[in-house]
Amino acid sequence: MRPLDADNTCASVEIDPEKPLLIVDVDEVLALFMHGFGRFVAARGYELRVDRFALFQNIYRHGESEHLDLASGRTLFDDFFRFAAEDIDPAPDAAHSLRKLAHAGVTIVVLTNAPPHAREPRSRWLAKIINQGVKGAAIAELAARTQKPVAFVDDLIGNLDSAAEAAPHVSRFQLVADARLRGLAPCAPDRHRRIDHWPQLYDALAEALGVNLP
Repeated sequence: MRPLDADNTCASVEIDPEKPLLIVDVDEVLALFMHGFGRFVAARGYELRVDRFALFQNIYRHGESEHLDLASGRTLFDDFFRFAAEDIDPAPDAAHSLRKLAHAGVTIVVLTNAPPHAREPRSRWLAKIINQGVKGAAIAELAARTQKPVAFVDDLIGNLDSAAEAAPHVSRFQLVADARLRGLAPCAPDRHRRIDHWPQLYDALAEALGVNLP
């Protein structure tokens, strides 16, 4: 994994056709986004109440029962990625698991949805490709460039369904790193395997990718 500049696309990422490939999301997979975003909105006089698997509908003014309007929520979201994108804690055991998989010979691509203005600060936080919209097309493009097994990890069913449609041979895993969101997150275990802890996911990924555990 290495930082990519703003002009990089999937085509510019080096994929070794003789190595297994892991494509992994960032927010609520590698990073505890809701914790960082919660700190950001609190500093601006709002509170984040995690009572549904949503973002803007969880932002409230103190003492109010109706969530913030979506336009104001979007402004806070954009400002977070403009001013505080690096203030996110890593998900427990995520970095360690990725390092072990990399040492086992797995190519790792970090694929995340974020506003375009987040490219530079996020590239300082972790190597990534900035992606907007569902991820199926990007998954298929990357997966087509290796002859070895490919796996994809995301927290959102929409992205996993998109990957299943565009690249059905890719092994798909759902992980929700924030414990507050796990019971709220939609899941489809008949389509995508759900594992919410990196040590267990690491074992499953190693098996799916056909690598020996270090």
